[in-house]
This record gives sequence, structure tokens and C-alpha cells, in this order.
Amino acid sequence: MFTYNTLFSEFGYVRVCVCAPELSIADVPFNVSKIQEAIYEAYQQGCSLMVFPELCLTGYSCGDLFYQTVLLKEAYAGMVKLATMTLDYPIALIIGLPLLVDGRVYNCAAFINDGKILGIVPKTYLPSRGEFYETRWFTGSQQLCVDHLMINNYRVPFGSDLLFQVSNIDHCIIGIEICEDLWAVHPPSSEMSIHGASILCNLSASNEVLGKAEYRRELVKQQSARCMAAYLYCSSNANESSTDLVYSGHMLITENGAVLAESDLFGFHTKLLYTDIDVEKLANERIKNSSFSQSMSSKSYRIIQVVLSVESPKKKHLRTVPKAPFVPQHIATRELHCKTIFSIQSTALARRLNHTKQQRVVMGLSGGLDSTLSLLVCIKAFHLLGISIQGILAVNMPGFGTSSRTKENAQKLAEFLGIEFRLIPISNAVRIHFENIGHDESIHDITFENAQARERTQILMDIGNKLNALVVGTGDMSELALGWCTYNGDHMSMYNVNAGVPKTLVKYLVSWCAEHEFSENISKVLIDICETPITPELLPISSDGSCQETEKSIGPYELHDFFLFYMLRHQFSPKKIFVLAQFAFETKYSSKEILMWMRVFYQRFFQHQFKRSVMPDGPKVGSVALSPRGDWRMPSDATGSIWLSEIDSMLSKTQT
Repeated sequence: MFTYNTLFSEFGYVRVCVCAPELSIADVPFNVSKIQEAIYEAYQQGCSLMVFPELCLTGYSCGDLFYQTVLLKEAYAGMVKLATMTLDYPIALIIGLPLLVDGRVYNCAAFINDGKILGIVPKTYLPSRGEFYETRWFTGSQQLCVDHLMINNYRVPFGSDLLFQVSNIDHCIIGIEICEDLWAVHPPSSEMSIHGASILCNLSASNEVLGKAEYRRELVKQQSARCMAAYLYCSSNANESSTDLVYSGHMLITENGAVLAESDLFGFHTKLLYTDIDVEKLANERIKNSSFSQSMSSKSYRIIQVVLSVESPKKKHLRTVPKAPFVPQHIATRELHCKTIFSIQSTALARRLNHTKQQRVVMGLSGGLDSTLSLLVCIKAFHLLGISIQGILAVNMPGFGTSSRTKENAQKLAEFLGIEFRLIPISNAVRIHFENIGHDESIHDITFENAQARERTQILMDIGNKLNALVVGTGDMSELALGWCTYNGDHMSMYNVNAGVPKTLVKYLVSWCAEHEFSENISKVLIDICETPITPELLPISSDGSCQETEKSIGPYELHDFFLFYMLRHQFSPKKIFVLAQFAFETKYSSKEILMWMRVFYQRFFQHQFKRSVMPDGPKVGSVALSPRGDWRMPSDATGSIWLSEIDSMLSKTQT
């Protein structure tokens, strides 16, 4: 339904490339030929923007050869030649070269596009320490005497005050700094980002010594995070002079603190690094960040309009689109996240218990994932406070749809953990309630289901009063997003430790606890709970023994969590989320299935805000949260019509 071209032309993606080309010191024709080869390859990959290292036309380590006019003239001619090439291969280039202007030589970056040199940015901070003596050959941008140059009869802006605004891609402004500029106390890119630059490019020639690559990586990551921008870093490779130093060709592409792509170190052949930058995501990050909006700049910039080629890439989307954006893909990272989240949950509950001077809690333990996680959090919180876990009461309340598997798992788990367990069947109490309100038990409607949920909550609240205990909630964030909770039923508690945990992460947390927090019999029960189908167990078990399955009613949680993440974390439109979902789930769900469940998500999300408006306290654990007191302020009567209309429009055009 949507082509890859749609993704780039409509949704704010820019395919970029950083390149450390093979180099011969002071041999400009050779260097130009290698750059041309790299441009052709990047063109084949569908790149719109390409960044090369500092002084790549001559080599960074030319030394006093920078005084030679023949070298400077060749570099100038090489720049003009590359500009001509972009007429046939429409990629915007940022090229490093030395430039002679009015008797001074500047270390420059030339922005080339559509056959023209659109602007030239000189380096601001010139190192003159240790092995670096740039001030011997170059003049910094602070000493500029002109603000433009005449090149091929064109007036070309010249200065460190240039920003390149891409007119055919929203939110895309490109800023340029050179090597040492990034290492300065106040990098020029910080000012550029305040003025809207979302893609920051650094042409560098950074030598390699022990530990420097790690420091450089953190520097680039932190600057991209601080500026809420993409940062393209490109350094010279090992062909630079090894008289005293060795260069590694380190290249990095980061986005708001995350490394999207990184090159290997060292090597003599041309290296290219590609990825897709999401400038819409960066713009949305800035919208939410008050520190960014309050940042001021004393510098003014000249804006140069640019049109980037956004032809359909020859390769698919280069960004990884994980099926479970709340769950880290790498095992080590996932385990660290689980440990941190579990600590946040248990510390939060311990703090609440300490404040209320209570040493008892009561909770419903169904034998499902959510209530199991809540119980494990209670155990950990009691350990943190140094109080006996005998103060924890787990109540199992079987009803019309309770299976023997979940009930037995709840009972075994409580027994192995050594906590108090009560079995309180609710069927008779609910039948009396049906009789009182005149409901036919054979009608398995929402009244039939919600009456059970409210009966369970009533029991827990009354036991809490009787024992002076805190009622701990079990519902997760995904259920809150969908409104898949009974108002004043399982929706309510005195403190909900799972309120910030999405459904797709709950299973990993319980599995992590089985492996790292508990052992033997407890671990076996936890593993079986992880393998149990998700069910509210409110409808009677069918004749074939099958239970009510939540995901058959409201859709797959992996899809809903995907929608939730990109809607709340990045404020993407349904159309963009749909395109991303196609990439992530292309072998699992058809386009029509994705859109059908997306419609369910948006309809329920808007319909059930009133439940979130009065949700109990609970800890935030990740970048997405739904608390009306913090992360999500939305009126309960807001309408979702424009979101649903966009989905309906896509559905009407989708056959499968």
C-alpha cells in the first residue's frame, strides 16, 4: 500500500551516508576520483546527504604543503568538479578542503548540491596543542573579512553562520561544524540546534590513541542528545600520515543520544556508513522539551534553501523497527532494564508502605502474569524494608471462568514463597448480585463480566480495611491504554505497582525474576505462568476446555503496545505508525489486520480516558506513562475523530 518512497517523502526520513574515502596525501585528483566512486555507491543506495572527512580533498596531514598554492588551486578545482558530478548523481555533499581567501587559508566544509556550491563553512576552533598545530596554516572563522565568495560566477555564502534548510522535507535543517568545534566548551552545533538544525554534521580528522574512540563516541552521543538532533561524525582513515599519529576512520551516526550506526576502526579502503534519520521524531522531541524551547541564542544565522533528492531507495528501510519497542532486543540490555524496572517498582511500593506506616498488603492473585508480577514486587519491597513477608496476603477469587491451571499456579506460588493465601470463591456472591439487579446469568455480557471484577475489588478493599492493609493493584499500562479494566473494579487499588509497565514487558519481567530473583520450585511456577495464555477468566470455560482469550477480543497486545509507543512517545500519526508496523510485522499480520486493530486501539484509547483520569498512584518506569498527574494530560471528553478518519481512509484503500 505504501512504498518506501512514501516513507521518505511524507514522514520525515532522510537517508544519510558518512564516508571515509581511500586517500593519498596531497594527491587531489586521486582523492577526487575515490570520492566520486563513493558518491556513485551512495547514489545506488538512495542516499540524500553524504558527509566526508575534514580536508578530504588534500588529506589532513599535509603540514606545510598547505602553503603551496598549487595544492590549494587543485583543491578548489576538485570542489568544483564534484559539484558538477551532483548534476548526474543528485546527492547533497559536504566536502572538506583548504580554501584560500584574501591571503588567509581556511579549513572549510563546502555544501554542494544540484551542481552548485551552496555555502562554505570555515572551522571555528583551531587546535594548537601537542601534535596539532592548525593555527600554523589556518585562520579561524572569527577572523573572516568577507561573508561570501564568487565561485563560477555564483555568489556563495561564506561563514560559520550558515544553516541549510531542506525545503522539501519538514523539520530538516542541516548544520555543519568541523572536528575541534565539537570538543570546544560551547560547540557551534549547540547554537545551530537552537535555531532549528536537526541534522548536525562534523567533518573530522581525529587521530587514534588508547581510549579515544570510547570518549569520542560518548561525546558524539551526548551532543546529539543535548541538541535533540542527529549527529553525523566522519573522520579520516588510516591513509593519513603515520609520521607521528595514526588515524582510524571512525564514523558515527547518532540520533538524540542513540547510536544508529558506527564503523569499525582502521582500514585503508573506502568505508561508507548508511542509515535513515527520522527528523520528524526529532522535531516532536523538541516540542515536548521545555528546556529546549526556553534555550536562547545570541547568534544569528543565514538560511540557505536546499532541495534534497528523496528518490525511492534501492534498499529497504535501514532503521531497525522492533516488534516490541518497549522491550530491548539485546539480552544483556533487556536484563539490565528488567532489573532496573523491578527495583523501581519495589522501591516505590516500599516508600508508600513506609509513608503509611503499614506492614501489611493484600492483593488479588489470579495466577496470571500481571498479578504474579505485583506479588513479586511486594516480596521485594518487604525485603527492602526488612519486614516479614507474612504481612502479604494473596487472595485467589475463582469465578465462572477460572481455570484449574491459574488457580493451582496461584496457590503453589504463594505456598512456595511462604506467604498467606486465601481462596474465596465469588460465584455465589455474584449470583446474589445478579438476582438483586435483575440480570439473567445466562447472558454473558459486560454486566456479567464486570460484576465479577467489582466483586473481587470489593473483597480486597474490605479485607484491606479489616487488616489495615494496603490494597496493591495489578493492572498494567497496556490495559489502562485500552481501557481494558472494569471501572471501580480491577481499575482501582490503593497503589498500583504495574501502572507503568506495558503488557509486552510483563512476561520478560516475570521471566527475569524466575532466573535472577528466585529459584527451584518458585522458578518453575513462574515459567509456567509465563506460558499461560492471557485471559481475564470472566466467561465460563467452553465445552472443549478453552478459556476466554483477551487478545481475541481486543487484538494482539504486541500491536497495541507498538501503537501506544509510537503514538505517545513520538507523537506519530496513524499513517506513519501503520507504515512502521508494516515493516515490523510484515510476515505476521496483513495490512488490513494491522489497520483493523489500530482502529480498535485509537477508539478505545479516546473512549476510556475517563478511567485514566482517576487511576491510582503508581510508579513511572519508562519513557511512556499514562498518569494524569504527570505524563499524560488529556480531557476525558476529547474526541478521536481525526485519528479514526485517517485510519478509515487507509482501510478503504486496503484490500488485504
